[in-house]
Amino acid sequence: MIKRTIFTELKKHLNKKEITFIVGARQAGKTTLMTLLQDFLEKQGEKFVSLNLDIERDKQFFASQETLIKKIELEIGKSKGYVFLDEIQRKENAGLFLKGIYDMNLPYKFIVSGSGSLELKEKIHESLAGRKIMFELGTLSFNEFANFRTNYQYENNLSDFFALDKIQTEQLLKEYLDCGGYPKVVLDDQLPEKKKTIEEIYRAYLERDISYLLGVQKTEVFTNLVKIIASQIGELVNFTELSSTLRISAKTIKNYLWYLEKTFILKRVNPFFRNIRKEISKAPVYYFSDLGLRNYALDEFGSAVSFQNVGFLFENFVYKLIQEQMQGTSAKINFWRTTDKAEVDFVLNFGKEILPIEAKYSHLKKPILTRSLRSFIEKYKPQRVFIVNLSLNQKVKINGAEVNFTPFYLLKI
Repeated sequence: MIKRTIFTELKKHLNKKEITFIVGARQAGKTTLMTLLQDFLEKQGEKFVSLNLDIERDKQFFASQETLIKKIELEIGKSKGYVFLDEIQRKENAGLFLKGIYDMNLPYKFIVSGSGSLELKEKIHESLAGRKIMFELGTLSFNEFANFRTNYQYENNLSDFFALDKIQTEQLLKEYLDCGGYPKVVLDDQLPEKKKTIEEIYRAYLERDISYLLGVQKTEVFTNLVKIIASQIGELVNFTELSSTLRISAKTIKNYLWYLEKTFILKRVNPFFRNIRKEISKAPVYYFSDLGLRNYALDEFGSAVSFQNVGFLFENFVYKLIQEQMQGTSAKINFWRTTDKAEVDFVLNFGKEILPIEAKYSHLKKPILTRSLRSFIEKYKPQRVFIVNLSLNQKVKINGAEVNFTPFYLLKI
């Protein structure tokens, strides 16, 4: 069993009245988390009922609110209990359906999960305002992956292990960059098995989720768009150019990219400007939520680190590290580009404070700043700067800024 960091937060939320909502990509481990929560409640002697909208027999109980309540009462009675509803995105108007039940003030705590869809990301937010807390489950973080791979031997001092055993740390990083963090992929022992599993996840996403959401069976253009974005992670997206290449309108391109965001495949990053209008109007960049899926799209799964674009993979990896730490905060993750081609990979915008971060897939020997980063420091006067690399751990002062050369495993924002 792979331990998930979010499990502790979910257990704490079991005592809250609001609906516990677990959302995330297909096969990220939502159902497994639901099962673990049920095991926990069973040990506490609590009553619960579990229903899954992907199971044909369970669908009948969602015909109406009255039918579902009768089913719950039949299983756990009319006193305190827990209700688990899995794959709720299969229910039409799920937000209004759950809102009606929640407002009846029944003695039940609802724990609900679903893959990304319009229903979950849009209408549920509106319908259940003030009635739910959303927990987004991604694929395994690097720390979750490394803990599992080392049999949890260094669970309480993982950063010490990374700093001491540099060879195994780099091997773990390369495997993570190559194969990503889908739990089923990580659990497979051999590369051929991993490839088969990631293919099944990829195909299920295209043939089930996207066909359902777009209302089409042929997804060749959509697939080609995924491949193009996979080949240029961290690079500016030119919608006109994509439109010409794929022979579909720029509006459709933007629509498809929006679906890829809503289904937890891509993460959009907008440029940093003091002028918000410029920020909205300029081209974004995209990163993948899971590198294994990105590599599979380009037929590089299991060997991506051997390609010349490993620096962009590491940049995507650093984006994930930043995102994990910024989840639940109001901080915005941006990037910086200028017309004279100066650039900074990431700029964290906390409102009053900004924090530039560069990703370098290199064993830096000494603290050297790029001209672009120096230019950013001179213009915006940040208090702190991070250059995330493979091994160098050193601080220097430049133009009043504390510049932290930090190994990826020590990054603490």
